[in-house]
Amino acid sequence: MEYNFLAILVAAFVPLVIGFIWYHPKTFGNAWMRESGVTAESLKGGNMAVIFGLTFLFSFLFAFALQFLTNHQTGALGMIGGDASKALPSYNAFMSDYGMAFRTFKHGALHGFIAGVLLLFPVMAINALFERKSWKYIWINSGFWLLCAILMGGIVCGWV
Repeated sequence: MEYNFLAILVAAFVPLVIGFIWYHPKTFGNAWMRESGVTAESLKGGNMAVIFGLTFLFSFLFAFALQFLTNHQTGALGMIGGDASKALPSYNAFMSDYGMAFRTFKHGALHGFIAGVLLLFPVMAINALFERKSWKYIWINSGFWLLCAILMGGIVCGWV
């Protein structure tokens, strides 16, 4: 299974673009600042090049991982087992027949939703509870990452 690095790169931009909209003062930005305890003044500090660079890097890693959750064919070679040279004809035949099965934006978005609800939400909620953050804070941040996971999953699965 080859990786579509262009799809992964595009998907890595999703949190940056959605974050610009999601955390804008006219959407959830003001509520997020209240709930997180930051001010507009405190947000002006910090090295924005480093923040956005690392955000893109971490988003790239997340997009890379999502392809293994959305593309079922990534595990096909592992199911064959044994000597790779003997398994290659079977693997190639399998990929010829089923290599494009479930490779749609819709299918990837579904798996992104599942990852968002069953992986991202619990982790974020646990951290926020120990940080003594409100449920509003949890819903704002979890909603953001759920939407990102849906879109990113759709991109990495559907872009063939």
